[in-house]
Amino acid sequence: MEIVTELPGCGSRLMAAPARSDHVALLLGNVLHVWGGVQYVDGEEVVLPSDEIWLYDLESGVWARMVMGGELPPLLSQTCGSILSGILYVFGGRDSDDYTNQMYCVDLQDGKYTWRKLSTCVGTPPSPRDRHSCWVYKDRLIYFGGYGWKTVREINNYKSFTVDETSWVTNGRVFFRFWGWNNEVHIFEPDSATWTEPQTQGRPPEPRASHASATLGTKGYICGGLETQTIDIHCLDLVTWTWTQIEPLAPPLPMGRSLHTLTPTSHNTLFLFGGLSICGQVLCDGWEFNTVTREWRERPHPHKDKPRLWHSAVQGKDNDVVVYGGSRDYILVMDSVTVLRSPSQSHCGDVLVFQSQPYSLTRLCEDCIGKHGSVLREKASSLPPRVRETLHKRMSYFRSMQEQSGYT
Repeated sequence: MEIVTELPGCGSRLMAAPARSDHVALLLGNVLHVWGGVQYVDGEEVVLPSDEIWLYDLESGVWARMVMGGELPPLLSQTCGSILSGILYVFGGRDSDDYTNQMYCVDLQDGKYTWRKLSTCVGTPPSPRDRHSCWVYKDRLIYFGGYGWKTVREINNYKSFTVDETSWVTNGRVFFRFWGWNNEVHIFEPDSATWTEPQTQGRPPEPRASHASATLGTKGYICGGLETQTIDIHCLDLVTWTWTQIEPLAPPLPMGRSLHTLTPTSHNTLFLFGGLSICGQVLCDGWEFNTVTREWRERPHPHKDKPRLWHSAVQGKDNDVVVYGGSRDYILVMDSVTVLRSPSQSHCGDVLVFQSQPYSLTRLCEDCIGKHGSVLREKASSLPPRVRETLHKRMSYFRSMQEQSGYT
């Protein structure tokens, strides 16, 4: 079953995906798949349902909502989603009761959208956690870091687990658990449903959560997630399992942050966008890191007026970076025990595109015609069917961008 909505159609404003943060967004072909997250409703932030997934056609700007069934995951926040061979895997996060270490999967290509819980796995799964990350490499899902709890018996290496001392107060009701951050690496092989923990070499990053990660060739990169003045970046060789901290050769450097994104834009470059600084500022800067020259370079972009944190980012067509959702602000309130995040009305539902390289002449022509669709639509209708379909999608896309700017 599916419910299809367009954004927009023939100049009218129709429903798009609800604005959200803390969601999963993955690209399959030219379609962005968005699942889960949190939304502001009646003065509170609520977790969005797990029985629906929103599809956004990057060529036409059209949204579609698909209903999901099967063994539905619970309502999850701060989970980690990854795509491998057209299948979405969701691991960890928090449900209404506790941190989890459950794995769910759904085929995004068969049109059925039926969830399945992977409950009979071989090996020992990671301990319950949230705000972790995942690299996808050679039919494996490789998880790093996160925040969660361990029992006293499980804490055998304090170098890989940093205890959160504030949790002794906030979570003191369960005395045999310790909450904190880790820098562990765990491998999940879907074909055999097997968990393993590789023996890594080199100096690992400090335990952390809310960092950003990206896979580039045979290496996995992470950066940020710590309260530091400047951002750090580390690399794990996914063949030799050797950690390397990459020391940039010279300034300038991005400021330290969390809840940001890191996205590949070529075989040796990564694009960092947004996040939350250690001062509580929501950032809108974009930086490119060259993994060969070890240099950061701030990149100009057209979205300087749209700060974001807790958003998603994927590598799109022509190595564009496609950012969806997130929050525009982050408010902290203090009580007598701890720091709490205040619900925010500023979740976003717009799609931002960052150009990383010059476009081909073909794309420039398609975009130019799409921007002037109101004038050129009739003339485009006389072109060959395949060209006409492409141009009509671009016209729809730029109409949607105009409508979106009017109400997001």
